[in-house]
Amino acid sequence: MKPVIAIIGRPNVGKSTLFNRLAGRSKAIVIDEPGATRDRNYAESDWNDRPFTLIDTGGFEPASAVEILVQMREQTTLAIEEADIILFLMDGRDGLTHSDQEIARLLRLTEKKVFFAVNKIDGPRHEALVSEFYRLGIETLYAISAQHGQGLDELMDAVAENLPAGGPVREVDEERIRIAVIGRPNVGKSSLVNRILGYERTIANPLPGTTRDAIDTPFTRNGKKYLLIDTAGIRRKSRISLTLEKYTIVQAI
Repeated sequence: MKPVIAIIGRPNVGKSTLFNRLAGRSKAIVIDEPGATRDRNYAESDWNDRPFTLIDTGGFEPASAVEILVQMREQTTLAIEEADIILFLMDGRDGLTHSDQEIARLLRLTEKKVFFAVNKIDGPRHEALVSEFYRLGIETLYAISAQHGQGLDELMDAVAENLPAGGPVREVDEERIRIAVIGRPNVGKSSLVNRILGYERTIANPLPGTTRDAIDTPFTRNGKKYLLIDTAGIRRKSRISLTLEKYTIVQAI
C-alpha cells in the first residue's frame, strides 16, 4: 500500500483547495462556505516521484455536540488513524484560534508526524500573519497559499522526505467496475453504501444533503473488483437554488 497523508483542520481553512491542488484535479467541492466537505475523500498523488494516497477531511470542530459535526469529527478521527503523515492546515487570515490550539494538542497525542501549515498567505503583505502561530510551540511552520500554489514546494519536499516506504501500488480505478448510487436527497443512499461495504464509510444522517462530494470506495466481492460511488441527493431542477447544491449535483452526474 502507498503511504497515506491526511489533511486536517478547522472548517473553511482551505483543506479541499489544497487537496485538489495536490491531487491535480477538482475532486473535492471548493466553496466559500464552512462545512462543504463532510466525508473522507481520497485521491492518489505523488511528489518527487514518491506516490501516496491523500485524504481530504471535513472541518474538525473539537468541542461541538451537534450531531452532524460529531459525525464529521468521527470521520476525521478515522483519517488520522489511517494516515502516516498529517498536514494540519490553519487560516492565516483568521489568526490562531482556540480550535486550532485544541486540534494541535490532539494531534500531538497521536505521536504521528505532523506538518503545520498556515494557509492563505498570498504574498508579502500576509507574511507577518504567520508569527502568531509559533505560539503552538513548534519549530517549523510552512506559509502557503493553496489557491495559488505558493510555498507548496517547500512543504511537500519536506513531506516527501518523511514518507515511509510504500508497498505494491494499488490498481487504478479504471480496472474496477464502477457503481454509482444516485437518488433524491434523504432516500438512504449513504446507508445503502455502508451496508454494501459492511462498515460506516460515509455519514448517514436524517439531515437532507448530508453527502456532498462524490465519495469513491473500492471493494471486492466474490473475486470481482468494484468502485462504489456515493453521491449527493439530486432534486428537480426547479428546486435547485443554492450554489453548494449545484456543485454537489455536478459531481453526482
